[in-house]
Amino acid sequence: MHDTRDLRADNEQPERREKSHETSENTLPRRAFLRLALAGVATAGVGAKSIMAPDREAPESSPASPYALVIDATKCRGDGACVEACRLQNGLPKGESYIHLLPGGTEQASLFLPVQCQHCASPPCATVCPTNATYARPDGVVLVNTKLCVGCKYCMTACPYQARIFDEDRGVVDKCWLCLDRISEGKSPACVEACVVGARIFGQTEDPESQVSQLIASGVAKPLHPEFGTRPSILTYIIEE
Repeated sequence: MHDTRDLRADNEQPERREKSHETSENTLPRRAFLRLALAGVATAGVGAKSIMAPDREAPESSPASPYALVIDATKCRGDGACVEACRLQNGLPKGESYIHLLPGGTEQASLFLPVQCQHCASPPCATVCPTNATYARPDGVVLVNTKLCVGCKYCMTACPYQARIFDEDRGVVDKCWLCLDRISEGKSPACVEACVVGARIFGQTEDPESQVSQLIASGVAKPLHPEFGTRPSILTYIIEE
């Protein structure tokens, strides 16, 4: 596989760190999982709750982006194929990925919620960054310019999705960049291609007939916790209520 590090916008590079990504072994009942899976994550970092203002009213709609990634949690079986595909695509060490799985459900019906950068239109990670290393492109993709990152980790604290990783060796933070190199070649992100059960659907919102456009327009696919006020512009989820 070719090295994607030379293909990132503005010469940005996928980052690496040595600490293994930890996945909780605890599980939650179906309804508790739906209500709390990410609400708990939002308060995991110091100051995250105040930054995200989770009690504010949800915006009426998320901003438009030419890209959409719909994650169908009702189909996800938690095999980690997307996690591993992300790791390999970005040259991350074993145990690291820009995607992590939140387990839930019951012994009879397991649930898995794949979480990654939501590419928010109002990203708190960018607001708290003292060097403007985190920024949003006009197409809605949120990126990290690692040349400007000073490794303060403010963005990691501000992100309610815990969607960033830290490279201890280089002292920088990085995250999902939507596989822009693959998209530019007309391909889907690596995580989408790796999901054999079809729990990840990628497409163009500019096409009203596309599957992603129809899922979003119908209200079946919704952003995670819109009350956070981050306004995810690319990712939406299908979660059985």
